Amino acid sequence: MKKLAVVFVAVFIVSAVAAFFVYQSIDQYGINNTYVAESDAILTIQLKAGDTGSSVLNKLKQKGVFANPLLAKLWLKLHPEYSAVKKGYYEFYSGASIESIFSAISNGRVKQFSITLIEGLTLKQWLVLLANNDAINYNIKDAAALYDQIVGAPYDAEVNEGERSKTAARESVVNFHSSFCHNQYRSLEGCLLANTYFFDYQTSATDIIKRAYNNMQTVISEEWQGRYIDTVYDSPYQLLIMASIIEKETAVEDERGLISGVFDNRLKLNMRLQTDPTVIYGVGDNFDGNLTRKHLRQRTPYNTYVIKGLPITPIAMAGPASIKAAAKPEITEAIYFVAKGDGTHQFSETLAEHNAAVREYQLNKGK
Repeated sequence: MKKLAVVFVAVFIVSAVAAFFVYQSIDQYGINNTYVAESDAILTIQLKAGDTGSSVLNKLKQKGVFANPLLAKLWLKLHPEYSAVKKGYYEFYSGASIESIFSAISNGRVKQFSITLIEGLTLKQWLVLLANNDAINYNIKDAAALYDQIVGAPYDAEVNEGERSKTAARESVVNFHSSFCHNQYRSLEGCLLANTYFFDYQTSATDIIKRAYNNMQTVISEEWQGRYIDTVYDSPYQLLIMASIIEKETAVEDERGLISGVFDNRLKLNMRLQTDPTVIYGVGDNFDGNLTRKHLRQRTPYNTYVIKGLPITPIAMAGPASIKAAAKPEITEAIYFVAKGDGTHQFSETLAEHNAAVREYQLNKGK
């Protein structure tokens, strides 16, 4: 009996040791077996709702990530925490182990994409950027319908601007957020905040537009509340119109407030704004890059050489700096400015000074 017990114990110990080494071997398989890329190729995995750990193993097998499917299945059995995976688009580089791949997939560490929507561009240009990004599900068919989807119910044309301004003054912050961009033209121009937006693979273009709209809500609400009380704007929307003009007039940070001050002075003096970017926006797709006298005389709702006051909508997307400049124009006596040709402007208080600046920087340039 003693000999039999000794044999039994010996067999048990050998079996236990063997099992331990098998376990260790299987467990290490997930760490030691890595994705080896050819020519720096990226391993991509697209998972849908309903996919499982076994689905991932099949995808990895098809991509040649491991040489022993049986060991891979046994490894997954040892790690049931990796059996539940999350849908999404994943990317891995050469050297990623099976364990690191499953860790990322089970925790939903999906690949993040980004798109930079630049200030100074128009809604039409933004939509082109969105449509040309392969990682985005471009689901926008009509700009007016997009306005209704993002902003809400169509603008009530029967309510005049005076009544709307009085109503807006009584609105709560919540109502302000839902209506700051309401306009009878169903235009989202200028209502979206320029920024870099990160997103998951195949996020819809509409979702990105909504985020840009919500971000603008936050910025315009803050700047509208903190605006100088003597500014001439009746609504946050008018503030956005001015911000878009400032955005198009200069890229020089130090000039934004001064240009805003010039336009503020002009509006208070009932002078026309006479700003070229509004004329160009009104010409639209017919503009070939050459601004002519004919363009300056052409009557459109955007030609501030012809109309008084602000154009009917913003003319571009504005960034926070231009919005702040519109809300807090710099105090100045200047009512004119002209481009100097180096990106900056010459500001003048009188017409005589302005005409001299035009001769110096415009009429005599190149001589």
